[in-house]
Amino acid sequence: MSRNHRRHDVVVVGARAAGAATALLLARLGHDVVLVDRATFPADTLSTHQIARTGVVQLHRWGLLQPVLDSGAPAIRQVTFTANGESMTRRIKERAGVDLLVAPRRYILDAILADSARAEGVEVRLGSTITGVCIDDAGRATGVYGRNNAGAPLRIDARFVVGADGLRSRVARAVGAALIEDRGDAGAVQYAYYAGLPWSGIELIVADRALTGVFPTHDGQACIWVCSPSEQARAARRQATSREDAFTNELSRTAPELAERLRAGQRTSAVTGMLRTPNFVRAAHGPGWALVGDAGYHRDAVTGHGLSDAYRDAELLATALDETLRGETDESSALGGYQRRRDQALRSIFDLTCSLAGYPPVAEFVDLQKQLSVAIDIEATEAAARQFPANRQLIRD
Repeated sequence: MSRNHRRHDVVVVGARAAGAATALLLARLGHDVVLVDRATFPADTLSTHQIARTGVVQLHRWGLLQPVLDSGAPAIRQVTFTANGESMTRRIKERAGVDLLVAPRRYILDAILADSARAEGVEVRLGSTITGVCIDDAGRATGVYGRNNAGAPLRIDARFVVGADGLRSRVARAVGAALIEDRGDAGAVQYAYYAGLPWSGIELIVADRALTGVFPTHDGQACIWVCSPSEQARAARRQATSREDAFTNELSRTAPELAERLRAGQRTSAVTGMLRTPNFVRAAHGPGWALVGDAGYHRDAVTGHGLSDAYRDAELLATALDETLRGETDESSALGGYQRRRDQALRSIFDLTCSLAGYPPVAEFVDLQKQLSVAIDIEATEAAARQFPANRQLIRD
């Protein structure tokens, strides 16, 4: 078995949004971190990948927004919202230090964060599959095991194990992380990429029991998506001859003007998505372990807030782990504080997401969208003002 001879401070399982960010920030605080993922980057993942203002604030504060823009992701400076046949276009105003949004492809975005973590001293092990967590006789997580990129058995010992391995987290299952809240999985999201058309900014189109959107992204393409009730999306699939036909039919129903415009472009990808999108909150910590990102908290895609949640919670967790690794706060207090702060931070947008994913009548849906916009601005302002451990620089100038 391949095994590290030293005990690391932290091993992070999952090298995408939450995992790479947690590892990066811990390394900047001077800790010995191993970051593991079964994928070999660049690699795509299921995501509509627009980053709300809070996430853009985080990237900016970490010094990573400019590399994302330099990768070719367009700066998005306007949003058009359409409901009941009426459209309103608004410029992205400067708030919390940023005046743009961005929707980078995940195979580019995730690689930027993982490469940045490596540059800060994180040991990045891609192509390695973690299959379990090492638990000692006292019930404490002490490391992980699995197979490396050559297929050989692998074990990594660490003071803390962080599960950032997504919705179906093996770390969460291995440590028995309790489900705190389950709000069901009645929503669906489907999307594909289109090219050959001009994209002026984000578009959000409200219809009866649906939200359709446009997120401009790399290479002159846009992510075109439809969020709807799961039962509706499944029925559309059954009635169509293919997934692509079902998606086209849904676009014609939910956003006919957009569907007509897309006829002049080209679909450049297969149609993908989730027909059931869970809404849940798991316990975020236990003896020697913590969860971050979708491993600990997942919400419907209708609010497009997953990446912002991941970056926020990565920062909260890195701060808590730093406090206990340095002996400033005992583990239970530090990680318990992380869970409390996470749960307080997610509450407003989680509740709004669950309400929106119920697809109420259009007028109520529009009102919920307005509440969401206010909640995101408040969250972004709080993120910009968040304090960090004294006398240490967590965020790069």
